[in-house]
Formats: sequence, C-alpha cells, structure tokens
Amino acid sequence: MIWTGMIVVIKRDGRREEFIPEKIVVSCLKSGASIDAARRIAKIVEGRILDGGLTEVSAKELTKMVLDLLKRENEEWYRNWIVFDKAVKRRATEEELKT
Repeated sequence: MIWTGMIVVIKRDGRREEFIPEKIVVSCLKSGASIDAARRIAKIVEGRILDGGLTEVSAKELTKMVLDLLKRENEEWYRNWIVFDKAVKRRATEEELKT
C-alpha cells in the first residue's frame, strides 16, 4: 500500500510544518553521527510514525524518538545533540529578547 498523506510536525510554538526526514539526518550529522546512521535513524523514526497511523506528531515527540535512537547507537552522539540543542535554544531566546 502506498501512503500519499502528509505527516505534520507541531512545533513548540504551535506552528505546523511538513515532516521532512532529511531534517533528522542533518541534525544527526551535526551530533557526529555517520551518514548511514543518520539516514537509518530518520527511516526508523518515519516508520514508527507511519506504523502508528499518525498524521501529526509534536516536535517534542520527534526529538524523544531521535534521542532514544542516537543514545542506542552512540552515547557521544547523544551528548553532542543535547549540547547543540541547548546552544540553539539559548541563541533563539537571546534573539527574541533583542526584538
């Protein structure tokens, strides 16, 4: 069966956007994961969403799935993601305060 629907990600601020597995790949690569591991993690996450029959998923749920898989693959990649994520959120908060 071919699924032609779209998965929607509900961002933390309430915005909605299309689920793009490549974003998971890029984030995993930034944490130090190999391209093969990053693609595998993105495929597993996408499969879990589709297997669950979901059409919407929160960014928080997506992050949890990715982090669980990263931690299983490599503890260092997991820690790197946490550090990178905190830095990005801190920068976003600082920019919001400037405006």
